[in-house]
Amino acid sequence: TVMRFVPGLALFADGPVNFDGDEQAYARPMKPVLDGLEQLGATVDYHGEVGRLPFTITPPATLPAAQAQVSIDSSGSSQFISGLLLISSKLPGGLHLAHTGEKTPSLPHIRMTVADVTGAGGAVEADESARTWTVEPRAMQLSSKVTVEPDLSNAAPFLGAALIAGGTVRVSHWPETTTQPGGLLPGYLEQMGAKVSFPTIDGVRYCEVTGDGTVRGLGTFDLTAAGEIAPSLAAILVFADKSTDMVGIGHLRGHETNRLEALVNEIRRVGGAAEELPVGLRIEPVPAETLHGAVMETYADHRMATFAAMLGLRIPDIEVINVSTTRKTLPDFVGMWSGMLRQ
Repeated sequence: TVMRFVPGLALFADGPVNFDGDEQAYARPMKPVLDGLEQLGATVDYHGEVGRLPFTITPPATLPAAQAQVSIDSSGSSQFISGLLLISSKLPGGLHLAHTGEKTPSLPHIRMTVADVTGAGGAVEADESARTWTVEPRAMQLSSKVTVEPDLSNAAPFLGAALIAGGTVRVSHWPETTTQPGGLLPGYLEQMGAKVSFPTIDGVRYCEVTGDGTVRGLGTFDLTAAGEIAPSLAAILVFADKSTDMVGIGHLRGHETNRLEALVNEIRRVGGAAEELPVGLRIEPVPAETLHGAVMETYADHRMATFAAMLGLRIPDIEVINVSTTRKTLPDFVGMWSGMLRQ
C-alpha cells in the first residue's frame, strides 16, 4: 500500500535505506518515483531489475537549496506524483514537479494528496492542464484531529450488486463532498441505468442504488479518473445490452496484477466476450445462456476477487479461489457480502 510513498522519506535519512518486498511487490513498477528522488540528489542502487524492488536509497549529503526541478512520467500511476508531493514541503527550496506523460491517471488521488498537504500547512500550486505542481518549503503540522473518509471504491461491488441482481443497496456514511475517485461511482452507475439517491436516515447520509437487473452499455467509457473501480464496473458491464470500451485505464497493467489481462481471462472463462485495447478493455454482450459457472482466479488481487463475487450474483456455480485476498482492503468481505445477500 505504501511502497511508492515511503521511499521519499529516505531522502532525509542519516544513511542508506534498504527497501524490499515479496514477489508480488517485485512485479510492480517503481521507477518514476525513484527517478524523481535521483533528480533530488539521491542514489538508487538496484539489487534486481532496474526500476523495481529491491533497492537501496542513499540520501544526498545536502539537499538542493534552490527550488528543485523534477520531471517524471507518472502515466503508470498517480502514486508516483503523490509520493513526491508528500515530501516536497520539507525540501529547503521546495519543488516544481512536472508530469511528462500525455494523461494523468487517477487525478482525484493527486487532488487528495494536495488537499492533505495544504491541510497540514503546506502551499501547493497545481496547474493540471500543464501537468505541473509547485510546492513551497514549509514547516508542516498536522491538526490534532484528522478525519479519514471511508474508502468509497470499496463500495463499488456492493452498490454494483443492485444493478446486476436487481434490488436496492445502501451504503452508509457517504460524504457530501469528496475528492476520492470512488465519489464518481454513483454517477457511473446512473449512466448504466441505476436509480441513485442520497437519503439521510437517523442523521446518517447514505448512498442508495436501485436497479432492475438491466444494464446499459456505454459505448466509449473514459475511466482515466477512477481506474481502481474498473474491475467492479467491468463485472456489471458483462451483463450490459451493448458493448463498452473502457478507456483511459492502460495503467492497470501495472497494478496488483495485470488487471486488463486478468479481466479478459476471467470474463472469457465464464463465456463472456472481452478483449484488451491499448488503453483499456472492450466488453461485448453475449446471450445469457452463453454464460456459465467456473472456478475464478483472483491473481492475489483483492479487486479481482470482488469482481468474481459480483459475477456470481447472476451466473450460477461461480467459485472464487483465494477470496481471502480481499483482506487487503475489506477484512470481512465475505461476511459483509453474505450479510447483504441475506437482507
